[in-house]
Amino acid sequence: MPDLSDSKAPEMVAPTHPEQLLRDVASLPSLPGVYRYFDAEGGVLYVGKAINLKKRVNSYFQKNHGGTRIGHMVNKIARLETTVVRSEAEALLLENNLIKTLNPKYNILFRDDKSYPYLKISGDKFPRVSYYRGAVEKQHQYFGPYPSAWAVKEAILLMQKVFHLRTCEDSVFSNRTRPCLLYQIKRCSAPCVGHISATDYAQDVANVKRFLQGEAGQVMAALEARMLAHAAALEFEQAAGLRNQLAALSNVLHQQSVDNVADRDVDILAVKVQGGRACVNLAMVRGGRHLGDRPYFPVHVQDAIAVYGDVSEGTDVDNVDDGQTALQMPSAESQLLEAFVAQHYLNVPVPSSLVLSAPVNTKLLDALSSQSGVKVSATHQPREQRRQWLEMAQTNAAVQLARLLSEEGSQQERTRALAAALDLAADDLDQLRVECFDISHSTGEATQASCVVFHHHKMQNAEYRRYNITDITPGDDYAAMRQVLQRRYSKLAETLREAQQSGQIPVGNGHLPDLVLVDGGKGQVAMAREVFEQLGLDLSLIVGVEKGEGRKVGLEELVFADGRDKVHLGKDSAALMLVAQIRDEAHRFAITGMRAKRSKVRVDGGKLEEIPGIGPKRRAKLLQHFGGVRGVALAGVEDIATVEGISRQKAEEIYRSLH
Repeated sequence: MPDLSDSKAPEMVAPTHPEQLLRDVASLPSLPGVYRYFDAEGGVLYVGKAINLKKRVNSYFQKNHGGTRIGHMVNKIARLETTVVRSEAEALLLENNLIKTLNPKYNILFRDDKSYPYLKISGDKFPRVSYYRGAVEKQHQYFGPYPSAWAVKEAILLMQKVFHLRTCEDSVFSNRTRPCLLYQIKRCSAPCVGHISATDYAQDVANVKRFLQGEAGQVMAALEARMLAHAAALEFEQAAGLRNQLAALSNVLHQQSVDNVADRDVDILAVKVQGGRACVNLAMVRGGRHLGDRPYFPVHVQDAIAVYGDVSEGTDVDNVDDGQTALQMPSAESQLLEAFVAQHYLNVPVPSSLVLSAPVNTKLLDALSSQSGVKVSATHQPREQRRQWLEMAQTNAAVQLARLLSEEGSQQERTRALAAALDLAADDLDQLRVECFDISHSTGEATQASCVVFHHHKMQNAEYRRYNITDITPGDDYAAMRQVLQRRYSKLAETLREAQQSGQIPVGNGHLPDLVLVDGGKGQVAMAREVFEQLGLDLSLIVGVEKGEGRKVGLEELVFADGRDKVHLGKDSAALMLVAQIRDEAHRFAITGMRAKRSKVRVDGGKLEEIPGIGPKRRAKLLQHFGGVRGVALAGVEDIATVEGISRQKAEEIYRSLH
């Protein structure tokens, strides 16, 4: 480590930064690497890469950026971390790994909503074709990824129509004594009951694999040869079956217009930027077949592009060495595509060919090639079939972005209407936070409470929570509401009291929502008011959603815990639409959790005899004592131990088995 005590800090315009930060900047090496900026609270502001760390990081501090976006970011920098790497390729990969992990505020970020689905062919004697999402296993074979579940299901349907592969679960397959309906409608060859030999079925599986790998022509030639061989041997029934397969496959290829397509695996990426938002549309071609597309909407677009442009001042800083001619800064479209390619293909197999609507840095492609072991090429001015694919992707990107902007505009208007209708003191509507609670059970069984969160003008699924409600009278919704509100806000109330006593402002999640919605009228609101009074929280936050006359949608009234008169917003009110949306989501989330819990209790509770030491006699005593399986599942350890022949230890085993 160099001796920083004698290091001379660079002459900088913003002297308000910590002295240690300036010393760290001055001591940076002229080597490739990745840097991270942190604010005073430890939050990550920005992650960047550099061929020359010293030159790149210094460029942020060498002038006054004023009130620009980068000026706001630079003023917040309190700490710097760097990692030196061996090459620009390593810097590219590390940078985007960190972006996805740390979620910095001033980087373009593509969030993965879920993993990609695959088509799976099992490794059994009679392989099964199925939809699959998750970690791969070596004994099976996977094709994809596909852009959507619909695309996988369409491919499976094709495998059924043309090659008659089975799709049933192994448990069903092993216990069939006669063919199922799929055999009757010629979607399966019924290997479960021996209607096709293992050799012929294996041939069909091999053809499926070759077809999925883009060898449709070879598959058709092989089928034709087999058909002619059967015909020559006067095996006309087998020849007719192969003739039907050929006709079905030919029809599919004609519909998809891929007869003359040389490309087997291609990803087509088109980007559209408008209104401060962007959409990158990914279309997939696998085995020469267009599988459909999938839109991605990055966040932090404006901040990230502004920061990059302001620092670069019209040059690509990371690609300019001393004495070289300045290069033109990449367009916003190119920056977005580079960010997508770098982040997306970290965990997803990259095809050998990319078709892009804007150029990207060739060094990024070299880095991908080095990482994946596949030579990756890209073109942004395609011809013929590729051009048609790109035009389709560009059209879809524009349509998807227009839809997003329309929905966001509508949602923001609803947020504004709700704030106005309830007189909410929200200085920044983007930060308006609503939490809504609902209770769900089935005649007292499997009681669950849900909490859903509305923030940044949309539902925040990652912040949803379910609460198992225990130790209450079955069916007592008021007690359930009391319990969930206490569990949700008791720690927060304590944090706020401690912060008030110390005079500090709580950070992170140490703040209340702007509105707490409860699904119910006066009774539920009274219960919420009681909890908030005990915790010392603001009663004006609580609003109940009371169903109107006849429980008709649009006639709901809002009930306030602080004594204000009820409010009827009207069925055409944008505010009521938002309230109804949040309330309905809370109800959906609660009821799905309740059903899952109830199903678990019923399935496991019906297997009392499978618990070691619980035979028919003890099971009968348990059911008789508690009135059925549900009663046993709802009973506590102490109650179970009161049953004749059930010890405390055995009661604990029973309780664990049923929960």
